[in-house]
Amino acid sequence: MQADGIDAFLEMQAAERGAALNTLSAYGRDLADMTAALHGCGVTARTAGEADLRAYLAGLAGQGLAPRTQARRLSCLKQYFLFLAREGLRPDNPAALLEAPRLDAPLPRFLSEGEVSALLAACAPEPDATPARRRRLLVARAALEMLYASGLRISELLTLPRRALDATPGMMLVRGKGGRERMVPMSARARAAARSLMAVDAARKSPFLFPGRGAAQPMTRQGFDRIMHDVALRAGLDPARLSPHVLRHSFATHLLAHGADLRALQVLLGHADIATTQIYTHVMLDRLREAVTDHHPLSQDPLAHSGQGGAG
Repeated sequence: MQADGIDAFLEMQAAERGAALNTLSAYGRDLADMTAALHGCGVTARTAGEADLRAYLAGLAGQGLAPRTQARRLSCLKQYFLFLAREGLRPDNPAALLEAPRLDAPLPRFLSEGEVSALLAACAPEPDATPARRRRLLVARAALEMLYASGLRISELLTLPRRALDATPGMMLVRGKGGRERMVPMSARARAAARSLMAVDAARKSPFLFPGRGAAQPMTRQGFDRIMHDVALRAGLDPARLSPHVLRHSFATHLLAHGADLRALQVLLGHADIATTQIYTHVMLDRLREAVTDHHPLSQDPLAHSGQGGAG
C-alpha cells in the first residue's frame, strides 16, 4: 500500500461506493494538492495534525477558491483521513472536527406578477390558428395556470391522471416525492383551463391530463420545455428565465408577498422539512422592513414633521 494511502482510498471509493471516474479524478487532484502543501510544511498525511489541516484550508481561502470548492475539498479530506484511521495508517482522524465554510443559499429566481399575467395572455390563440396550434396553446394555458395556482413540481404536473380533477371541488390530489400524496387547492381558472384541454383530448383516451405523442405516456419534460419556450417568446420574455421551477418559486414568492403563512406554504409545496421552505423568507424580510419603515414612529425623519430643517 502506498505510504499515504491515496491509491487505496481511491480504490475503496470505486469498489465500495461506486464513485464515478470524474469524482475519482477530482479526489486524486485534491489529495495531491493537499499532500504537496503538507510536504512543504515538513509533514505528511500520516503525521499532520488538525492545525496543519486548518492551515491548509486557510490557504485555499487565501487563494480565492470559492466556498463551494473549499467545501468539496474538505469533504474529500474528511473521507480520506477517516479511511486512514480505519485502515490503521494513523491513530486518529485530524479532520473530524473541521467545518466547511458557510455556503449562502442562492435566492430563488421568480417572475413578477405582471410577467406571469403576460405569459397567460400569450396563450390566447390567433383567430386563424390551426387545430394543432390551438391545442398547443391550450396545453400551455392549462400548464401555466396549474403550476402558478398550486406550485406543483413539473414531475407532479406531467404525471397527473385525468381523474385528478375529480377530487373535492376546489382541490386536487397530487402524488409527490417519495409517493407522498397531498391535497392542493386549484383555482377555478386553472380547473377551467385543464377541462378545456381535456375536452379537446377526449378522443385520445389517455389516462394522463397532459398526454405525450403516444396517448399511453405522459408528455415528456423536453416537449413541455419547447412549449414554454414558444410562450415566453410570445409574451416578450427571455425563454431562459422561464422554467417550471421558476413558476413554482413565483407561486411561493407571490403567496408570501400577499401575507401567506410559511407553514401553510410548506404544506402546499410538499416540503417534508420547513427548512426547505425557508428559502422564501427573503420576501417576508422585505415585508417586515417595509412595515417598520412605513409604520414605526422612529423610522420617520423628525425634521420632516416638525417643520424644522427647511429654508428660513
